[in-house]
Amino acid sequence: MTKKYLILLIILWSTIPVFAQEKSADKPIPEPQVFTSTQTVRINGVTHNLKTRAGTMLLRDENNEPIALHGFTAYFKEDGPSKRPIIFSFNGGPGSSSYWLHMGVMGPKRVVVNDPGYTKAAPYELVNNDYSILDIADVVMMDPIGTGLSVPVGKAEGKDFWGVDQDIRAISLFIMQFLKEYDRLQSPKYLLGESYGTMRNAGVMNYLLDKGYALNGVVMVSAVFDIRSLAFPVQESTSYLVHFPTYATTAWYHDKLKNKNPDLESFVDEVRKFTEEEYLPALFKGGRLSDAERKRIAQKLEQYAGVSASIWERANLRITAREFFNELLRDEGMTVGRLDSRFIGINPMPQNQFAITDPQSDAISPAYTAGFLDYFHRDLGVSKDLTYKTSAYASPGFRWDWSHKGNEGWGSMISINTAIDMADAMNKDPNVKVLIMNGYYDLATVFYGVEHTIDQMNLRPEIRDNIIMTYYEAGHMMYTHYPSLVKFKKDLEDFIKDSM
Repeated sequence: MTKKYLILLIILWSTIPVFAQEKSADKPIPEPQVFTSTQTVRINGVTHNLKTRAGTMLLRDENNEPIALHGFTAYFKEDGPSKRPIIFSFNGGPGSSSYWLHMGVMGPKRVVVNDPGYTKAAPYELVNNDYSILDIADVVMMDPIGTGLSVPVGKAEGKDFWGVDQDIRAISLFIMQFLKEYDRLQSPKYLLGESYGTMRNAGVMNYLLDKGYALNGVVMVSAVFDIRSLAFPVQESTSYLVHFPTYATTAWYHDKLKNKNPDLESFVDEVRKFTEEEYLPALFKGGRLSDAERKRIAQKLEQYAGVSASIWERANLRITAREFFNELLRDEGMTVGRLDSRFIGINPMPQNQFAITDPQSDAISPAYTAGFLDYFHRDLGVSKDLTYKTSAYASPGFRWDWSHKGNEGWGSMISINTAIDMADAMNKDPNVKVLIMNGYYDLATVFYGVEHTIDQMNLRPEIRDNIIMTYYEAGHMMYTHYPSLVKFKKDLEDFIKDSM
């Protein structure tokens, strides 16, 4: 080997560790940023001053390694140790930030929308939230990783947070570390989640309890714990059965029923009875159902849900939610809302089997998005250099892992259900209370599905009594409906006072 090549080899050899070191070096950890301000809210004639923190907290794993900057907005009546209740609140998705609950019911300001119609474009109206819970409790709005200002850091990646169990762990870590950071370990503690946030709640309440953090109460807004109730699996009747009462309330609301029962609650009880005693046995028989029985059930389905008996027969007595959205008002060229079936919108493709838009989401989303971002940057003072993600769906690689410990069997996931976690937590802590808030017109997470799941949890009567169910003549975001907003506040306030 010549001297020239030997020198070249030495140079190349000496650079390899440098390249390897650079490649394996940890990414620098960004500093968390918190923006402070004082907000006010006037409730029942009393003005409350709120010490507000909006920004990020450095989240660490069980080995004290940094894994994320976790976004939040916190409203405190006072700094330091406090016996005042503290509520950790989030939306669902999975993959949604918390701005819906933040600007709809939990924060000091709320966005006014034209419920149940379409809200006009800006300027949007932000008003004092007379029905916030901030008069009796502090609130922490949480944005799961990939939403809001929340991002993975260090060696962590999105997939470490995007899944049923991953999400439960991350949310629980944030709550435990936040309580310590802000000296709130002795405060009465609550969770309040909406939609997938309720499925998350069921897991978080058990995770926290196993770590020594008992909760006073858990609030489930528009709940789902068992995905079978929503997914319409092949050769599975559960989804069809639990959706039917909400099909019926929707038809009732839109006056599509003959000889309509004028009282909604008694009508719902009648539909529950029919579903359990007639519809369920018919679906269970399947191909053994006689033609005469099929026709009789189809006539009853039309009587209660407004869609013609001939369509029910053609569909083998089974209509999915997406089909119902389009079918109920098809002749009028309109479609009903998924999140709130009181909302109706133009059906651009009335020949379609399935709906392609959700009128409720179309009607209110711009007001919530623009209204919140204006409040977040102007009122709360968060730097405009920071981008707030309203959802994680645009995040690179976002995909949800639906596997959950306890749902395994036959070498795979045989269900997606966190009700087992809630039952475990309630059995281990017979003091914890659960409030479940249901919208009669919610076709995203149907009330009868929640009722069915609770019925299957095998709880002792005294534990079952710790679950309180409330109902609203509105949809998934019942707080957009003013009378339901008023009732929401009263029900939540009563629950907190009764569970302390």
